[in-house]
Amino acid sequence: MEFTYFLLRWFHFLAGITWIGILYYFNFIQTPFFGTALGGEAKSAMTRGLVPNALWWFRWGAMFTFATGLLIILMKLGHDGMPLSSGYMTRILTGALMGTLMWANVWFVIWPAQQVVIANANNVAGGGQADPSAAARGARAGLASRTNTLFSIPMLFFMAAATHYPALTASLDVGGGHLGLYWILALVVIAIFEAGALLGPGLPTQKPLASVKGTIHAGVIVTIVLFVLQFALLH
Repeated sequence: MEFTYFLLRWFHFLAGITWIGILYYFNFIQTPFFGTALGGEAKSAMTRGLVPNALWWFRWGAMFTFATGLLIILMKLGHDGMPLSSGYMTRILTGALMGTLMWANVWFVIWPAQQVVIANANNVAGGGQADPSAAARGARAGLASRTNTLFSIPMLFFMAAATHYPALTASLDVGGGHLGLYWILALVVIAIFEAGALLGPGLPTQKPLASVKGTIHAGVIVTIVLFVLQFALLH
Protein backbone atom coordinates (compact mmCIF):
# COMPACT_ATOMS: atom_id res chain seq x y z
CA MET A 1 0.00 0.00 0.00
CA GLU A 2 2.89 2.37 0.66
CA PHE A 3 4.00 2.08 -2.97
CA THR A 4 0.42 2.53 -4.19
CA TYR A 5 0.09 5.71 -2.13
CA PHE A 6 3.42 6.92 -3.47
CA LEU A 7 2.39 6.36 -7.09
CA LEU A 8 -0.94 8.11 -6.59
CA ARG A 9 0.75 11.08 -4.96
CA TRP A 10 3.34 11.22 -7.74
CA PHE A 11 0.67 11.28 -10.45
CA HIS A 12 -1.31 13.77 -8.34
CA PHE A 13 1.70 16.09 -8.15
CA LEU A 14 2.51 15.75 -11.87
CA ALA A 15 -1.05 16.45 -12.94
CA GLY A 16 -1.43 19.26 -10.40
CA ILE A 17 1.73 21.02 -11.53
CA THR A 18 0.53 20.80 -15.14
CA TRP A 19 -2.92 22.14 -14.26
CA ILE A 20 -1.94 24.95 -11.91
CA GLY A 21 1.06 25.91 -14.02
CA ILE A 22 -1.16 26.50 -17.05
CA LEU A 23 -3.75 28.26 -14.84
CA TYR A 24 -1.05 30.70 -13.72
CA TYR A 25 0.16 31.11 -17.30
CA PHE A 26 -3.35 32.07 -18.43
CA ASN A 27 -3.90 34.52 -15.56
CA PHE A 28 -0.45 35.98 -14.96
CA ILE A 29 0.90 36.06 -18.54
CA GLN A 30 -1.57 35.46 -21.37
CA THR A 31 -4.56 37.53 -20.21
CA PRO A 32 -2.49 40.64 -19.34
CA PHE A 33 -0.68 40.27 -22.68
CA PHE A 34 -3.99 40.21 -24.56
CA GLY A 35 -4.76 43.57 -22.93
CA THR A 36 -1.76 45.23 -24.61
CA ALA A 37 -1.65 46.68 -28.13
CA LEU A 38 0.60 43.87 -29.40
CA GLY A 39 -1.47 41.28 -27.57
CA GLY A 40 -4.64 42.59 -29.15
CA GLU A 41 -3.12 42.09 -32.60
CA ALA A 42 -2.02 38.55 -31.74
CA LYS A 43 -5.16 37.53 -29.85
CA SER A 44 -7.05 36.01 -32.78
CA ALA A 45 -4.11 33.93 -33.98
CA MET A 46 -3.27 32.77 -30.45
CA THR A 47 -6.91 31.91 -29.72
CA ARG A 48 -7.03 29.76 -32.84
CA GLY A 49 -3.56 28.22 -32.58
CA LEU A 50 -2.16 28.22 -29.06
CA VAL A 51 -5.18 28.33 -26.75
CA PRO A 52 -6.86 25.05 -27.84
CA ASN A 53 -3.68 23.08 -27.15
CA ALA A 54 -3.13 24.82 -23.82
CA LEU A 55 -6.74 24.15 -22.83
CA TRP A 56 -6.34 20.43 -23.62
CA TRP A 57 -3.47 20.11 -21.15
CA PHE A 58 -5.30 22.42 -18.74
CA ARG A 59 -8.54 20.47 -18.51
CA TRP A 60 -6.98 17.01 -18.50
CA GLY A 61 -4.44 18.13 -15.90
CA ALA A 62 -7.43 19.15 -13.81
CA MET A 63 -9.17 15.82 -14.41
CA PHE A 64 -6.18 13.67 -13.41
CA THR A 65 -5.46 15.87 -10.39
CA PHE A 66 -9.07 15.47 -9.24
CA ALA A 67 -9.20 11.72 -9.92
CA THR A 68 -5.93 10.85 -8.15
CA GLY A 69 -6.79 13.12 -5.21
CA LEU A 70 -10.17 11.44 -4.86
CA LEU A 71 -8.56 7.99 -4.89
CA ILE A 72 -6.09 9.02 -2.17
CA ILE A 73 -8.90 10.29 0.07
CA LEU A 74 -11.05 7.18 -0.52
CA MET A 75 -8.11 4.94 0.34
CA LYS A 76 -7.50 6.92 3.53
CA LEU A 77 -11.14 6.48 4.51
CA GLY A 78 -11.54 2.87 3.40
CA HIS A 79 -8.23 1.03 3.69
CA ASP A 80 -6.78 3.10 6.55
CA GLY A 81 -10.09 3.61 8.34
CA MET A 82 -9.33 7.27 8.99
CA PRO A 83 -12.47 9.05 10.30
CA LEU A 84 -13.85 12.10 8.53
CA SER A 85 -13.71 13.97 11.82
CA SER A 86 -9.94 13.55 12.17
CA GLY A 87 -7.59 16.51 11.95
CA TYR A 88 -5.92 15.14 8.82
CA MET A 89 -9.20 14.68 6.95
CA THR A 90 -10.43 18.12 7.98
CA ARG A 91 -7.28 19.78 6.67
CA ILE A 92 -7.15 17.76 3.47
CA LEU A 93 -10.87 18.13 2.76
CA THR A 94 -10.67 21.89 3.17
CA GLY A 95 -8.15 21.95 0.34
CA ALA A 96 -9.96 19.21 -1.60
CA LEU A 97 -13.26 21.12 -1.50
CA MET A 98 -11.67 24.11 -3.21
CA GLY A 99 -9.81 21.80 -5.60
CA THR A 100 -13.11 20.12 -6.53
CA LEU A 101 -14.76 23.48 -7.22
CA MET A 102 -11.76 24.44 -9.34
CA TRP A 103 -12.10 21.19 -11.32
CA ALA A 104 -15.83 21.81 -11.81
CA ASN A 105 -15.15 25.39 -12.95
CA VAL A 106 -12.68 24.08 -15.54
CA TRP A 107 -14.97 21.47 -17.04
CA PHE A 108 -18.40 23.09 -16.69
CA VAL A 109 -17.70 26.85 -16.91
CA ILE A 110 -14.31 27.61 -18.49
CA TRP A 111 -14.11 24.90 -21.16
CA PRO A 112 -17.68 25.30 -22.55
CA ALA A 113 -17.21 29.08 -22.69
CA GLN A 114 -13.82 28.81 -24.36
CA GLN A 115 -15.24 26.48 -26.99
CA VAL A 116 -17.55 29.32 -28.04
CA VAL A 117 -14.65 31.80 -28.05
CA ILE A 118 -12.43 29.53 -30.15
CA ALA A 119 -15.22 28.71 -32.61
CA ASN A 120 -15.95 32.42 -33.00
CA ALA A 121 -12.27 33.25 -33.64
CA ASN A 122 -12.07 30.54 -36.32
CA ASN A 123 -15.32 31.70 -37.91
CA VAL A 124 -14.28 35.36 -38.05
CA ALA A 125 -10.85 34.45 -39.42
CA GLY A 126 -12.61 32.54 -42.18
CA GLY A 127 -14.68 35.56 -43.12
CA GLY A 128 -17.83 34.70 -41.17
CA GLN A 129 -19.93 36.79 -38.82
CA ALA A 130 -18.88 37.26 -35.21
CA ASP A 131 -20.89 35.44 -32.54
CA PRO A 132 -22.42 38.18 -30.36
CA SER A 133 -22.31 35.89 -27.30
CA ALA A 134 -18.56 35.18 -27.57
CA ALA A 135 -17.39 38.24 -25.63
CA ALA A 136 -19.70 37.52 -22.69
CA ARG A 137 -18.72 33.85 -22.65
CA GLY A 138 -15.06 34.80 -22.70
CA ALA A 139 -15.60 37.16 -19.77
CA ARG A 140 -17.36 34.40 -17.83
CA ALA A 141 -14.48 32.02 -18.50
CA GLY A 142 -12.00 34.67 -17.37
CA LEU A 143 -13.93 35.27 -14.15
CA ALA A 144 -14.04 31.55 -13.35
CA SER A 145 -10.32 31.27 -14.14
CA ARG A 146 -9.50 34.14 -11.77
CA THR A 147 -11.68 32.46 -9.11
CA ASN A 148 -9.66 29.28 -9.58
CA THR A 149 -6.44 31.26 -9.18
CA LEU A 150 -7.80 32.72 -5.94
CA PHE A 151 -8.80 29.26 -4.65
CA SER A 152 -5.45 27.73 -5.62
CA ILE A 153 -3.68 29.72 -2.88
CA PRO A 154 -5.65 28.38 0.14
CA MET A 155 -6.07 25.00 -1.58
CA LEU A 156 -2.32 24.47 -1.73
CA PHE A 157 -1.91 25.75 1.84
CA PHE A 158 -4.31 23.18 3.29
CA MET A 159 -3.06 20.36 1.07
CA ALA A 160 0.41 20.97 2.51
CA ALA A 161 -0.97 21.44 6.05
CA ALA A 162 -2.67 18.03 5.88
CA THR A 163 0.68 16.27 6.31
CA HIS A 164 3.01 18.99 7.53
CA TYR A 165 0.95 20.99 10.06
CA PRO A 166 -0.98 18.51 12.26
CA ALA A 167 -0.91 20.93 15.22
CA LEU A 168 -3.35 23.20 13.38
CA THR A 169 -6.28 20.89 14.19
CA ALA A 170 -4.78 19.03 17.15
CA SER A 171 -7.92 19.20 19.31
CA LEU A 172 -9.89 17.06 16.84
CA ASP A 173 -7.62 14.09 17.45
CA VAL A 174 -8.31 14.16 21.20
CA GLY A 175 -12.07 14.53 20.86
CA GLY A 176 -12.26 18.32 21.13
CA GLY A 177 -12.86 21.24 18.79
CA HIS A 178 -15.95 22.67 17.14
CA LEU A 179 -15.93 20.82 13.83
CA GLY A 180 -19.54 21.51 12.84
CA LEU A 181 -19.19 25.24 13.36
CA TYR A 182 -15.92 25.25 11.43
CA TRP A 183 -17.48 23.61 8.39
CA ILE A 184 -20.48 25.95 8.42
CA LEU A 185 -18.25 29.03 8.44
CA ALA A 186 -15.73 27.58 5.98
CA LEU A 187 -18.47 26.63 3.52
CA VAL A 188 -19.93 30.13 3.71
CA VAL A 189 -16.54 31.72 2.97
CA ILE A 190 -15.85 29.39 0.04
CA ALA A 191 -19.39 29.66 -1.36
CA ILE A 192 -19.24 33.46 -1.39
CA PHE A 193 -16.31 33.40 -3.79
CA GLU A 194 -17.55 30.46 -5.88
CA ALA A 195 -20.80 32.36 -6.42
CA GLY A 196 -18.75 34.97 -8.24
CA ALA A 197 -17.69 32.37 -10.80
CA LEU A 198 -21.22 31.05 -11.33
CA LEU A 199 -23.57 34.02 -11.10
CA GLY A 200 -21.94 36.42 -13.53
CA PRO A 201 -20.55 39.94 -13.08
CA GLY A 202 -21.67 42.47 -10.51
CA LEU A 203 -20.99 40.77 -7.17
CA PRO A 204 -18.75 42.63 -4.68
CA THR A 205 -16.43 39.63 -4.29
CA GLN A 206 -15.55 39.89 -7.99
CA LYS A 207 -13.93 43.31 -7.68
CA PRO A 208 -10.50 42.02 -6.51
CA LEU A 209 -10.46 39.63 -9.48
CA ALA A 210 -10.14 42.51 -11.93
CA SER A 211 -6.34 42.43 -11.54
CA VAL A 212 -3.60 39.88 -10.93
CA LYS A 213 -2.56 41.68 -7.75
CA GLY A 214 -6.12 41.78 -6.46
CA THR A 215 -6.62 38.08 -7.18
CA ILE A 216 -3.45 37.13 -5.30
CA HIS A 217 -4.33 39.38 -2.36
CA ALA A 218 -7.84 37.92 -2.19
CA GLY A 219 -6.40 34.38 -2.23
CA VAL A 220 -4.06 35.20 0.64
CA ILE A 221 -6.93 36.74 2.61
CA VAL A 222 -9.12 33.66 2.12
CA THR A 223 -6.18 31.51 3.26
CA ILE A 224 -5.78 33.61 6.41
CA VAL A 225 -9.52 33.52 7.17
CA LEU A 226 -9.70 29.72 6.86
CA PHE A 227 -6.48 29.34 8.84
CA VAL A 228 -7.87 31.51 11.64
CA LEU A 229 -11.09 29.48 11.67
CA GLN A 230 -9.19 26.21 12.01
CA PHE A 231 -6.82 27.64 14.61
CA ALA A 232 -9.61 29.18 16.69
CA LEU A 233 -12.07 26.29 16.50
CA LEU A 234 -9.93 23.17 16.06
CA HIS A 235 -6.44 23.91 17.47
